[in-house]
Amino acid sequence: MNKVITEITNLGEKDCFYLVERYKEEFSYPLHKHEELELNFVAHCRGARRIVGDSMEVLGEYDLCLVGGGLEHVWEQHECRSSKIHEITIQFSRNLLSEQFLAKNPMRPINKLMENAKLGIAYGTDAIMPVYAKLVSLTEAQPGFGSVLAFLDLLHELSMQEDYHLLASKSFSSVSNTHDSRRVRRVQEYIDQNFQKEIRLNDLASLAGMTPTAFSRFFHLHTHKTVSDYTIDIRLGHATRMLVDSSHSVAEICYACGFNNISNFNRIFKKKKGCSPTIFRENYHKSKIII
Repeated sequence: MNKVITEITNLGEKDCFYLVERYKEEFSYPLHKHEELELNFVAHCRGARRIVGDSMEVLGEYDLCLVGGGLEHVWEQHECRSSKIHEITIQFSRNLLSEQFLAKNPMRPINKLMENAKLGIAYGTDAIMPVYAKLVSLTEAQPGFGSVLAFLDLLHELSMQEDYHLLASKSFSSVSNTHDSRRVRRVQEYIDQNFQKEIRLNDLASLAGMTPTAFSRFFHLHTHKTVSDYTIDIRLGHATRMLVDSSHSVAEICYACGFNNISNFNRIFKKKKGCSPTIFRENYHKSKIII
């Protein structure tokens, strides 16, 4: 059967972080997950494919990604032709920085970084360049207090970058809503719990105590998504989770996740994920081990 490896990392109980630098000719490790967060930098990886949760992306020459604990991920060979792949991986525990410490005002950017990491964060070229210099310095640092300070400085640098995008969907990753607005959070929770049913704008507006027109503007202002787009993303997250974790047919998954038309489901899925539901399932399972 197909199985995602649960990796036991080399991070010791008394370690602040574990760093390894590799030069290799191919990507060969299968889809896996672990409790620790992982920052992974890869150079000379053009054509490789990164899978994080239900996100699949073909890479350019460089890749920098922060993956939260428990989230499935893999870098696979795909169409990569390079034989000089350079990889730097840092793994660390979420408990390294306590909730009380992260709640302090100067730590707010890093706290947001940790929250975003639950879905996986991929950085663009503008962010990779300043972070790369700090990564290299950390690989050369001697173990001790200075290297811990350098690691915290690296996290801060990551938290200040604006050139990034989130990878996995919340519904696939089972990440709860943490929006500052209670009205938005209430509506999001309603959609999360009722995505299999028809979602009516009037019902959501009533839940928020607003007119439909005012609510639509309010929701878009706070989430940067329309109600329709948010609902589709939630349904797609559940659909991709069913595609990788169950043997249900595409049609069964379509209707179980609130889509009422199989052709419409296939069209939306391909637009959002870049391939059909069937191809997505095949690609995902190719990255697993068979036992």
